[in-house]
Amino acid sequence: MNKQHLGLAPVMPREGLLFGADYNPEQWPRESWPDDVALMQEAGINLVTVGVFSWAQLEPAEGRWNFAWLDEVLDLLHAGGIKVSLATPTASPPPWLGKKYPQTLPVDADGHTLWYGSRNQFNPSSAKYREAAATITEKIAERYAHHPAVAMWHVGNELGQISYDDESACAFRRWLMDRHTSLDEVNRAWGTTFWSQQYSTWEEILPPRKAPYIGNPGQELDFKRFTSDQLVSLYRAERDIIRRHDSKHPITTNIMGFFHGMDYFDLAAETDFVANDWYTDPGDRASWQLGALTHDLCRGLGDGRPWLLMESATSAVNWRPHNVAKEPGALRIDALSAVARGADGVCFFQFRQSAFGAERFHSAVVPLAGAKTRVFREAAALGAEMGQLGHLAGSSVPSRIAILFDWSSWWAAESAARPSAALKVMEQMLGYYRPLLRHGLNVEVVHPGSALERFDLVLLPNLFLLAQEQATALKDYVSGGGHILVGPFSAVADENAKLATGRFPGILADVLGVTGEEWLPLAEPVPVILTSPAAHLEANDTQARVWSEDLEVHGSNTRTLAYFGWGRLAGKPAATANPWGAGEAWYVGADLPSPALESLVMAAVGAAGIDVPVPQGLPEDVEAVERGGTLFLLNHGSLTCSVELPGRYGTTTITLPPFGVKVLSQKTNRVYS
Repeated sequence: MNKQHLGLAPVMPREGLLFGADYNPEQWPRESWPDDVALMQEAGINLVTVGVFSWAQLEPAEGRWNFAWLDEVLDLLHAGGIKVSLATPTASPPPWLGKKYPQTLPVDADGHTLWYGSRNQFNPSSAKYREAAATITEKIAERYAHHPAVAMWHVGNELGQISYDDESACAFRRWLMDRHTSLDEVNRAWGTTFWSQQYSTWEEILPPRKAPYIGNPGQELDFKRFTSDQLVSLYRAERDIIRRHDSKHPITTNIMGFFHGMDYFDLAAETDFVANDWYTDPGDRASWQLGALTHDLCRGLGDGRPWLLMESATSAVNWRPHNVAKEPGALRIDALSAVARGADGVCFFQFRQSAFGAERFHSAVVPLAGAKTRVFREAAALGAEMGQLGHLAGSSVPSRIAILFDWSSWWAAESAARPSAALKVMEQMLGYYRPLLRHGLNVEVVHPGSALERFDLVLLPNLFLLAQEQATALKDYVSGGGHILVGPFSAVADENAKLATGRFPGILADVLGVTGEEWLPLAEPVPVILTSPAAHLEANDTQARVWSEDLEVHGSNTRTLAYFGWGRLAGKPAATANPWGAGEAWYVGADLPSPALESLVMAAVGAAGIDVPVPQGLPEDVEAVERGGTLFLLNHGSLTCSVELPGRYGTTTITLPPFGVKVLSQKTNRVYS
């Protein structure tokens, strides 16, 4: 583990926050490079990522090196006062590597080789790929570790590759030996007595390649963990090479928020700071809410420390089926949402729009139409604003509420042949998060193994896997005065995805004061009657749509907060609250629409003694976040709206125009738009 965590401080400018973009000068004539630097200065850019996809330019053939162009680019950027995030180009190997060494290419679950001609065409377990990646990383680190332009290092790009080839099979077996220690333990963990799947030799074990029917869930879960660990080891190998040459500049890589293919808690522990790629979807008016949750994840991945928005879009992307451009003002809104939620910098992909290649229709700071454009003007205005927000650098976003999230649990919860594919982890996460967002409450997304004492309320929207030590920690947390709110289909299985026997959720039954005997996906909506405090809700606002659970209260002091209105569960509890020690544990055994769920979530907030910044709730498209004594009000919608605020900001009513922003300082009562 990287215990040093240099953080973002060594990269930060003397004034303001980081503001930048990916810069790919190899796509443009050398004569344009000085003009690029001048435009960066005009836009207020102080950081650019260079070299992400430059392997073929740096090593056009095996062992033949060409650094002259990169030398010149770094010198130009340094002379222009632009800091560099220097990347290792290992995410996109050159064609010669795949042609000469086909074992470096990934193989899919059907056994088909995925060829060069795009990007990401490498097998994480390939020894030859790792050797080639280490060689070019060594060359770059040795040459540029002390170049004055280099302020930080960017390893690879969006790690997430997977391969089912024979070399990966061998590596998977070694990983299983380390995790389970013996073949008997693998058979036990995977439950291979089912369907005659017992393994008698290690060589029989394969990655979960395509099979005639449903695969073994334990095997599939372990292969996802193995693949994630392989990717973390790739990062670690390159990081360690760089660190031998450079001990003072931070090293990181760019993650992709709630990306399904890799456990970012493991990866974040190895980085000096968290750097994330987030692309709001302008065609989805609720996309900003997932963005807010993602930003809160970035803070949780870094134990509350500031992070960097490494990639975002100035306008439209190229990779969605229908690529809607951002409305005027949305560029600023998206950037400041990240800053409000702990980012010490905002960067775009990319600086200059490509005229060729797969991403030629992706927006940039400088569009193909040039600098005399709305997008460039908005980017430059944002750059100036980022220069004025330096007082936020290094500040925290205080959060009294946590949401527990775990990649292994996500993988296991959505494996094949589960009770219902309609109950989705991320939908449950957002369902429990939105009420907090609507009332201006700061949240941090953390791992179940995290220390919880700094939070007053902990939400588990759909935590399918729960290890014994994690359950014990939750009970101790509640006993000590904490509050938990547990959503449906949680604490169902152990770390090997084996279901607990007996009534669910057995591992938390005592603290919750309620148990169940059957999960009951619904054929049609069923009314849920809230006993308190939601008498004002309409009937459609309280219907369970796809999920219910047959529950029974067994705690002597357990309160029923809601019960099912008719059908086989009529009169049975749907939501409960149970005092435990000095705290309280709540359970919801149904999927509920937003109004009913908001009522329960906010009741739990109140029970935990948490002050609500906006008790009446924010307008639908408005975000309110406080960081470092500064309140950000962001209108993500196309309608003018008003917000009522607490008196400590020296004002009570704020009007926000479409895609408008208000920033208020609690210390000075200053407001600016």
